[in-house]
Amino acid sequence: MIKRFVIAFVVLVVIAGGLIGFNLFRDQAIQDFFANMPIAPATVSTVTAEPTSWTPAIDTIGTVNASRGVDLAVQTSGIVESIAFRANQRIEQGDTLIQLDDAIEEADLRASTTLAALDQQSLQRAIELNDKGIGTTANLEAAQAAASASAAQVQKLEAQLRLKTLRAPFGGTIGIPRVDVGQYMTPGTKVATLQDLDTLRADFSVPEQRIGELRIGQPVRFGVTSDDLPFSGSIMGIDPKVDASSRLVAVRAEIDNPGGKLTPGQFVQVQIELPTEDGVITLPQTAVVTSLYGDYVYVVRPAPPPPAAATPPGDGAAAAAAPTDGATAPEAAPPSLVVNQVFVKVGRRAMGRAEIIEGISPGDQVVTAGQNRLFNGMPAIIDNTVNPSVGAAQAAVQ
Repeated sequence: MIKRFVIAFVVLVVIAGGLIGFNLFRDQAIQDFFANMPIAPATVSTVTAEPTSWTPAIDTIGTVNASRGVDLAVQTSGIVESIAFRANQRIEQGDTLIQLDDAIEEADLRASTTLAALDQQSLQRAIELNDKGIGTTANLEAAQAAASASAAQVQKLEAQLRLKTLRAPFGGTIGIPRVDVGQYMTPGTKVATLQDLDTLRADFSVPEQRIGELRIGQPVRFGVTSDDLPFSGSIMGIDPKVDASSRLVAVRAEIDNPGGKLTPGQFVQVQIELPTEDGVITLPQTAVVTSLYGDYVYVVRPAPPPPAAATPPGDGAAAAAAPTDGATAPEAAPPSLVVNQVFVKVGRRAMGRAEIIEGISPGDQVVTAGQNRLFNGMPAIIDNTVNPSVGAAQAAVQ
């Protein structure tokens, strides 16, 4: 019985020891495999850091308004007799837009005109009688007062008659009619909007720290998106007061609007151009990574050479000997590349590029995309066949 127990115990120990040894061997083999497994190089796109001419800018947003734009309304009451425009029609200054019923005003004007003519005749007779010494001064003064009052009444009725006709105060594009023929209108009723679309203005704000960089006549570019700014203009006004609540200063610029592509009230991207600077190192903003420890970039550099292996004295001399059979030495393989993390000091940002003040030297190959899968010392292969930063770089340099 004891013998059987001992045999079973020995077998159990052998099996357990084998399992433990196998697991230890397996874990060690896995560790050795991953420790000696080469790291696959990452394919990256790069740009060369070089001092170039750079035009910095101030980016902001604004709202477009017409340089001349009003909501047209009538000043008097009446029934709409005719509408002389249609939506989106180009009109000129002085064109008739709305005609109200003016029959009563015309009748009153004719009556007042007749009375004014009669008073003028009475004044002329009073002057003749006074010159002959027959009339009195009181009669002459009364005739003069009556003639002046009737003439003023005519002017008043003429003004009231003009109010029955709504005319364009300036040339522009008229909007949708808001009234119909036969509608009774009261003073202040909106008829349509009139906008001069040839020249627009944009209102935007700039931080108070950048006020010193603004001036009247400074060129400004506009667009619906920040990637496309086809409209140009210039600053026409800078508010001399900073808004205490937002710490922003209001700026107004004039915009050329060929073809009327911009519409009043539209949101636009604004880019205020600053003087061009030479010798500035800039990188695409996609190359700069922001972290809690600061801004950094990845620079592609040659990998450090591996440590030289020790060779026997005899073998070294034989290796150094030149070949005697005329065979040429094999070409050296191109040096391998690695990426190094470099912390930089970033200055101004504009037009998709960032100014690098410290950390980068001219000639450095900086990675522009795919930094999230890189780490310091990782092997890399440069492939610039598709480089998303090339277009932005060319646009910024131009």
